[in-house]
Parts: sequence; structure tokens; C-alpha cells
Amino acid sequence: MKTWQVTNQLRPNFQPCNLRSLLEQQWLLPHRVVHFLRVRQDVMVNHKYLPMNYTANAGDLISMNFLASDFRTSQSNYLKDGNTKVEVLFENEHLLVVNKPAGVKTHPNQPLERGTLMNFVASYLLQSGSAPYMVHRIDQQTSGAIIVAKSPVVVPILDRLISTKQISRDYFAWVAGTFDQLQGQINLPIGRDPLDKRKRMIAGPQAQPALTSYQVIRKQDDKTLVKLELGTGRTHQLRVHLAGIGHSIIGDPLYSSITNEKMLLHAASLQLILPFEQTKIKINAPIPDYFK
Repeated sequence: MKTWQVTNQLRPNFQPCNLRSLLEQQWLLPHRVVHFLRVRQDVMVNHKYLPMNYTANAGDLISMNFLASDFRTSQSNYLKDGNTKVEVLFENEHLLVVNKPAGVKTHPNQPLERGTLMNFVASYLLQSGSAPYMVHRIDQQTSGAIIVAKSPVVVPILDRLISTKQISRDYFAWVAGTFDQLQGQINLPIGRDPLDKRKRMIAGPQAQPALTSYQVIRKQDDKTLVKLELGTGRTHQLRVHLAGIGHSIIGDPLYSSITNEKMLLHAASLQLILPFEQTKIKINAPIPDYFK
């Protein structure tokens, strides 16, 4: 049975707390996973099992052993594809952040499909004995930074950080027209497009609240470069929101009439809290030449 081990030594400035609080509240491990660790005695402090009410202190060495059965999605079944080199922006033992090119899908939709980012990352990780696990996705025509987990252990942690907005992502986009205000928010619900299953629309069926913040960076003729921040994470949110206020993204094949060789939307940076270390870092994805 596949297992994953995580070992972390608590920093000198660590504030003492009980072991359960460390695992669930600080490291954000799901309650059921912590339950399994306790029942199996698969969490060790300084190489020995101690109860969950033990007060962890600076310098303690915490070791955990996870089983595949601890996780809802424990298998990574992406086929390996080494035809495209992966541009790694950051990597540690738990995850990597890669710069996805425009035109490349984040993940396969068919069992035997190759040619997607997850296939390329699977090939890249082969040398280290790890496998990729998807955390979030960006549209096929969007370029930029995307997080990939190297085990199922950190997937629920990263999911929690994203859902609580402790991981933030900023985008750049060239859009049609000019703005009356240099910054603002787009707060319009997004639902499905009843006429095209590929698309979403403002206030469409099954609409959900959606929030996007924008800041004007540069104006050029009848085009504007904007910085965008996601307040929510709806499908096609940035594309639908900008088109909905009359500023469609240039080159968007679904929501814009302004054609371009590539869609000018780029995931430029993300603020990331590293699992277990709890260190906050910012990672920038170089802007493609065609975007400039």
C-alpha cells in the first residue's frame, strides 16, 4: 500500500499548543485524517507516540505516516508526457508552482489523453518518485502560475487555504476599451449559458455570486491593461465579468469579437502559504513576450 511520510521540526519561535490544535488548526489537516493518525498511532513526537493533548513545543520533531485510505483521491493516474519541458517557478518536497503556457490544457478530460500540463508534470516528477495531484486549474487559453501538489496529503490543506482566501492570485489582462475609473469591483453573479454548454453568462441559470477586483495599469489607444484579483473562483469568472461590463479580454475565443493569436490573460503571481512550514511567499510568473 502506498504511504507518504511528513516530518517537520517546530521552529524556535513556535508558540506551544496541544498536538491536535497543531495538526487541525495550524496545519489544516482534515479532522478525519487526524483521527486516523491517532487511531493508528501514526503521528510521532520526537520518535515516540504521544496523546493528542500533548503540548507541542519549539524544537519538537513531528513525524506523520499517511495511508492511501486516508484520502478520497489517493491515486495520481496522469499518463507521462515528456514532449514539453515544464517551467518550474518554485518547488519543495510538498508542491511545485509551474508556469502554464497559453493553449495548454491544465488536465486531461479522457483516460488516455496526453499533452496537458498534468501529463508534462507527471513526466517531470518521475525522477523524484513523486506524482502530480491537481489543486486548481486555469483555462486552456490562459497562461501563468498554477500550483500542483506532489502528494494527496497537501491537497486538502491547499484547498482550505484557497477557499479561505489565504492563497491569492493576481492576473494581468489586455481588454477592449477604456475605463472611467482607475480601480473598482465587478460584483455580478455568474451562471450557465443555456445556449452553449462551454460558456457561462452573467445571471445565467444556477447563477452563483462572483466578485472580481480590477486596477487599470496602462491605456493604449482603445485597449487597457488591467490587474485583476479573484474574490471568488467561478468558471471563466474573469472572462465573463470583463465581457459583461463591455471590456472583453482581447483574443478570448468565447467572449470577445477582438481576435488575437493568443488570449491576453496571464496568471502573473500568487501568494502562497507553504503547508506545514506556514511560511508565506510570493511567486511571479514571467509575462510572455507576446503579452507585452
